[in-house]
Amino acid sequence: MTTDNNSSSAPFGTFAPNAAQAAIIRLAQRSRLKRGAFRPWMSRLVNLVRSGPVDVQYQGASFRFYHQGSATERGALFNPEYNLDELDFLRQHTSGGGVFVDVGANVGTFALVMARQVGPTGKVVAIEPHPLTFARLSFNQSASKAAQVRLVQAAAGDKDGELMIESGGGNLGATHVVTGTASTDAIKVPSLRLTRILGEAGVTQVDSLKIDVEGFEDRVLIGFFRDAPPSLWPRAVVIEHLSQNEWQQDCIADMVARGFTIARKTRSNTFLSR
Repeated sequence: MTTDNNSSSAPFGTFAPNAAQAAIIRLAQRSRLKRGAFRPWMSRLVNLVRSGPVDVQYQGASFRFYHQGSATERGALFNPEYNLDELDFLRQHTSGGGVFVDVGANVGTFALVMARQVGPTGKVVAIEPHPLTFARLSFNQSASKAAQVRLVQAAAGDKDGELMIESGGGNLGATHVVTGTASTDAIKVPSLRLTRILGEAGVTQVDSLKIDVEGFEDRVLIGFFRDAPPSLWPRAVVIEHLSQNEWQQDCIADMVARGFTIARKTRSNTFLSR
């Protein structure tokens, strides 16, 4: 199988889907096969035709998707509507020249799409701690020619220092901060407060923010809203709530207490605005 080491330096387009792969992807995109339960099977089919990543467009940005080992990359490859509700909500609250912050940016399926929304005069801050995922994010940023995206290789946390992170079940997209006993594949990464990250990026106002850090959302946001001036608070937030049972504090309730309104909820995310 093609690995990151010998594919990350190849120009974008090198791994464009061949005819058979393109047919499989189109079939999935136009049918129920785009749904989550079927995507691993479609991924195996695409990989049987030719192993390794595929270079495609998603929501107008350019990506090299290593779909075999990441549910996020499979989702964006096979489902044209993947995260579309979330992206549309964020786009509604983010104008050209605006600022979008992506906490847990993964390979950029939010950050690089929102870079097109803010345009060349706007700014995106994409925060991703895992070295392999960050390398993929960096490649996709370059392929998308998104110079307005500032990449931050660190974990957002409740204090500056270091954290241990680990991936879950062979899914790189499920990388999370270790809060209990670390597994053998856990790695140490820098941790920075969100206020520090934004300050170092020269950000003084935020239009919208998306956060998906697998149960660590409260540690990032509670301190941020406590310490940051209201002028720095985002006008819209999309937060994944699937791991809220791991929160020490209810950060959604904290935002509501600070004047945010819950606009809607999907199976995975809560949308808030103020």
